[in-house]
This record gives sequence, C-alpha cells and structure tokens, in this order.
Amino acid sequence: MTATTLDRDTALILIDLQKGITAFAADFGIDKVLANAEQLVAAFRERGLPIVQVNVTGGAPGRTEFPSRGGELPADWAELVLPAEEGDITVTKQTWGAFHGTDLDAELRRRGVTQVVIGGVATSMGVESTARAAHEHGYHVTIATDAVTDLDPTSHEHSLTRVFPKLGETGSTAELIALLDQRG
Repeated sequence: MTATTLDRDTALILIDLQKGITAFAADFGIDKVLANAEQLVAAFRERGLPIVQVNVTGGAPGRTEFPSRGGELPADWAELVLPAEEGDITVTKQTWGAFHGTDLDAELRRRGVTQVVIGGVATSMGVESTARAAHEHGYHVTIATDAVTDLDPTSHEHSLTRVFPKLGETGSTAELIALLDQRG
C-alpha cells in the first residue's frame, strides 16, 4: 500500500544509521538509504517535526542459534552517520527495537506525536522491531521503503511486502515528502 497521509504530529525515526552497522551494509544499498534518510531529515527539520536518531551499543542477553560477532567493538561503532542536531531525540538501545528499555515512547508522547515514519538498518531486525512496537503503542506507522536496507535481501523483501503493510503504510522518500507538503 502506498502511504495515504501523514499526521500533523509525525516524527521521523532512523534506526542504527551508525558507523559500525552501516559499514556492514556497503553492498546492500546503504549509500542510497543514507541519501534518502538525509532528504527525510531535511524535510522534517524544515517543518519543525521531531527527528529521532537511534543507535545500538549492545544486545539482548538471551541465547540464539545465530552466533554473535563477539569481541571488542570499535570506538566509533555507535557514532551516528547523520549527526544529530540540537532538539533531536537520541536513543541508545540494547535490543533490536527502539522502544524496549528506552524512553522513546515518553519522548514522543511529550511532543504529541501520533505517527512515525521509520527508516534505517536492518529492515528485518531493528526497523521491523521498532515498527511493531510503534504499532503496539498506538502510533500510525509508515515505513520509508527506500530508506531501509538489510544484509539479507530475502528478509528485507519479506518485511517490506508481508510485515509492514500489516503494521501501517509504506512509501518512498519522494512520496513521503510530497505528503508532508500536502499537510500545509
């Protein structure tokens, strides 16, 4: 489904666009994702809408069958690629999703946010987990389809075509900026 509207009180949430993670996505269109994220940031800033920059510095402690990378993370691992500016909300998480164990919901509610536009890495992990939680918290959810990527193309496609339409709406950066323009 193509996005139909953006609420007056919409926030942009960018997931894990940080040095340590984007470095792994070089072969998966990260340059395009970053360019589109920059366009969205500029459009949201121009309209005085909230921007949330999320990074991750750890992981949930549960056992999984997928081995963790382990070892010491580089010093700049969590540094945001698109630097946050004064007034931006910054969230550091320890799990895939940006809501669990953080004050993101309180920050959004304090600003009267009713809808979120989400982009970032990885589509099937951090982006999807955040979209699911946003939906469960009662926000209207929109995914910027060309501002997300995943190291697993099959998982990426599954999230875009099967999961996100059940949680909200989807649209390209250009479509979302056009919807921002229509809000007046």
